[in-house]
Amino acid sequence: MLGAGSLRAAPVTEAAAQGVPAGASVAEAAVAADPDWILPRLAQPVPARTDFVEVRGSALLKAPLRLSGEYRRPDATTLVREVRAPYAETTTIRTGAKPGQGEVAIVRPGKPPKRFSLARAPELVALQASFGALLGGDRALLEQHYRLVAEGTRRQWTISLIPKDASLAARVREIVLLGRDDELRCIETRPARGNEQQRTLLASAARAAAGVADASQLAALCRGHGAAR
Repeated sequence: MLGAGSLRAAPVTEAAAQGVPAGASVAEAAVAADPDWILPRLAQPVPARTDFVEVRGSALLKAPLRLSGEYRRPDATTLVREVRAPYAETTTIRTGAKPGQGEVAIVRPGKPPKRFSLARAPELVALQASFGALLGGDRALLEQHYRLVAEGTRRQWTISLIPKDASLAARVREIVLLGRDDELRCIETRPARGNEQQRTLLASAARAAAGVADASQLAALCRGHGAAR
């Protein structure tokens, strides 16, 4: 319940004027980003969930394919990707006790589930590992699969994940995480060949993307400011 004094406006500070969160100084926001600062702030205990909007470019399509739905992590070994529009599909990735072990299940309404071993899909192993490591704040686990390169400041940062696995690197050049302060806003997956990257907006960026169809506007939401590079 609000008290009588809680409706008073707080004074506008230099940090607030520049969009720096309460409690953070302008100097702190300008400090160079590094994984040891970013990753612990992205950690979320299970169960966890976040909205997503995914945009995939393709030379075969007149316009980028746009998907929306939710990622869920009900426990430390499971990642669920539920697509709600423009079609319904749920992919569940469960890892085993050792790397590469586990199962993928893909379910669409009115069709029998498809199930296969994670050993057949190294890119899904890396996806589960990266999400699990990000939500667990586990740099060591991320570095089992990727080389990490951080850029930007604590206010506006990126971390590039460069695959170590040869089979994944043959398809994916890098996965770029883009965030502001302690929020991961977007994941860009850049192919090893061509420039038809996949962009996944998360959390507040995904909610802000509701009703936005223009690719350049979605790219700007992904990056939090300006046009995509």
